[in-house]
Amino acid sequence: MEILRQHRWILDLFDIALVSVIVYRLLLIIKGTKAAQMLIGLGVLLIASLLSRYLELNTVDWLIQSFWAQAVIAMIILFQPEIRKALAQMGEAQFLPTFTSAEELKSLEEIIRATVALANSKIGALIAIERDTSLKDFVEIGTPLDAKVSKELLMSIFHPTSPIHDGAVVIKGNRIIAAGCFLPITLSPEVGRSLGTRHRAGLGLAEETDAVVIIVSEETGMISLAIKGKLETNLDMGRLRNVLTDLFTTKKR
Repeated sequence: MEILRQHRWILDLFDIALVSVIVYRLLLIIKGTKAAQMLIGLGVLLIASLLSRYLELNTVDWLIQSFWAQAVIAMIILFQPEIRKALAQMGEAQFLPTFTSAEELKSLEEIIRATVALANSKIGALIAIERDTSLKDFVEIGTPLDAKVSKELLMSIFHPTSPIHDGAVVIKGNRIIAAGCFLPITLSPEVGRSLGTRHRAGLGLAEETDAVVIIVSEETGMISLAIKGKLETNLDMGRLRNVLTDLFTTKKR
């Protein structure tokens, strides 16, 4: 410690590096979300505050300063989804894989086969695959299952005669842990009017967590994928397999 005190510049460099990493991680979390646009808006207000003081625009400066007095509360309200997501990722960080890559690939293949079969039959489906962020809050309001992932089981869950076909299936590892789950609905204006509640629910979950959500349209049989707050539509079997394989196996390699 005495050496560090004598070489203060080392601590200063470490301090700057640590702050840079924290800011970088925060920017990654809010990238592509509404919070990014809000952050730009706050930057504009900061510039306006400096200009108002320089030009001595007292009324404008008073209004802006009044806003900054409540800035902390305002930021908590505005960035609430991102703050919850960041805290969830910190608390749910996984250091060891929960199952082998062979089991994972088999589970993903069952999901892909079921998705294509559901799409061909024009049976609506909503499948949420948990990653690092826990989906426990959404599982609690669904029907617990704890069953091994299989095409047949997924087909039976989403069959129109099933009492839980309207909700979402939540998959963790190679297990279906719940069905009939209700997901948050996105309020994003970017979602087209032609897309229904399933797509809005899938995108809503992808905005709040890092889950991968597969959506099958009941009207058209179209396969869509929601991840990181983005929605990709009109996927075929090959594209779906490539995306899921990259997401769940590249990380371990």
